[in-house]
Amino acid sequence: MKISIEKLGALKQAEFTLGDLTIICGENNTGKTYATHATYGFLDYLRSNAEFPVERDDIDRLFTEGSVDIDLTPYIDKLQNHLDRAAKNYSKIMHRVFAGNETLFNDSTLYFNLVEGREIQTAAVQMRVGSAERSVLNIQGTEGGKKISVSLIVDRDGDETPHRDLVENMISNGIGLALLGKLIPKPFLASAERTGAAIFQKELDFTKNRLVEMLGDKTTKLHPFQFLSKFSGEYPIAVRKNVDFIRELPSITNKESFIAKEHPAILESFKDIIGGEYKVSKDGEIQYIPNGNKRARLSLVESSSAVRSLLDIGFYLRHNASKGDLLMIDEPELNLHPENQRRVARLLARLVNIGIKVFITTHSDYIIKELNTLLMLNHGGDRLKAFAEQEAYLESELLDTERVRAYIAEAASILLKGKTRKSTCQTLVPAEIDDRFGIEARSFDQTIEDMNRIQDEIIWGGDE
Repeated sequence: MKISIEKLGALKQAEFTLGDLTIICGENNTGKTYATHATYGFLDYLRSNAEFPVERDDIDRLFTEGSVDIDLTPYIDKLQNHLDRAAKNYSKIMHRVFAGNETLFNDSTLYFNLVEGREIQTAAVQMRVGSAERSVLNIQGTEGGKKISVSLIVDRDGDETPHRDLVENMISNGIGLALLGKLIPKPFLASAERTGAAIFQKELDFTKNRLVEMLGDKTTKLHPFQFLSKFSGEYPIAVRKNVDFIRELPSITNKESFIAKEHPAILESFKDIIGGEYKVSKDGEIQYIPNGNKRARLSLVESSSAVRSLLDIGFYLRHNASKGDLLMIDEPELNLHPENQRRVARLLARLVNIGIKVFITTHSDYIIKELNTLLMLNHGGDRLKAFAEQEAYLESELLDTERVRAYIAEAASILLKGKTRKSTCQTLVPAEIDDRFGIEARSFDQTIEDMNRIQDEIIWGGDE
């Protein structure tokens, strides 16, 4: 799948393809985070807001006969048109993703293009609509099927009969789940603000609850509108989603991900990286338990910044991850020692190899170099195989170059849409990926070469 962006932050125009592992690197303020958050916002939007119009005849037949089969073929044939319409609607509200001034995003657009010739594999659908005590509508479809079946499970002339608008919306959602369930990955974003979200979530909840209490206090002399004006403000979607995830941890921990069930060794590797494990106490407090001291129960404030920066990733892997997900991490190296940055790179490669797509932005030369090692070791003979074993690399960590896409956020000469001559502007330039040398990350290489040149001159530049 290909994402195209225009006039978004520093990015004048950019295009990138999502791989099983997608990497964006580059200097500060070059558009990496904008591209990441815009992509996350669109995938999240698609999963709940894609509009698939339902034929009026199908709705009529449902209310007349009590059931109807919806043919998915016309929707499959025009899926790109549906995605174009969704992208257009999303572009109009993209400022909400960044909690920015709407006027700054007036010209920002995002397009989503399917890979040509790709066969659309439909997903299984099972929806029951109604209250906890009583369902009124059932929608189901099989994986790989070309239809969904819709049936009313109440008296069509009774008081419980759902409104036509509700039925139409639910059928539209069912069509969307069938068509996009396997095509659009479920995104999970660990933003660069995740460390603060982990610490201040309870404070945010306290402030919100206190605000509600004060508004309900009849003795307060402050007018509610005056009071609300002092608490105005909105957060970017990345921050809101991180806070919501932390808030929901007490209920999330009741589930086990497929990683916990099928790949527990990955979770053990994650424990080695953080030097312990996370727990949620009975009263909902998140705690860190260091290795070798099971009696210790550290709060997040008492824990290291590295422990906080990997918190939501750790809970996601243990409790929430599903095959086919897209795990997006803004700066996975955040607060990590170089050795742990290498370990994180190897962990990400293992996730790719068990069916989780990974998308990262990074400033870390350690992460890129370690990923390069995993790429190069996978394309050698007996010598490299023996060397990998000697250095304790696992076969499950090795990467195939065909599954990796890498981009450098930088200024380059490109042909802008609607123009006949190239212009130099900020964009995403595909990085070369080679079986022998790995990913070409020149944004790091130049800095390292400069540092080495300066130090060589200091040490070997001449006699004093």
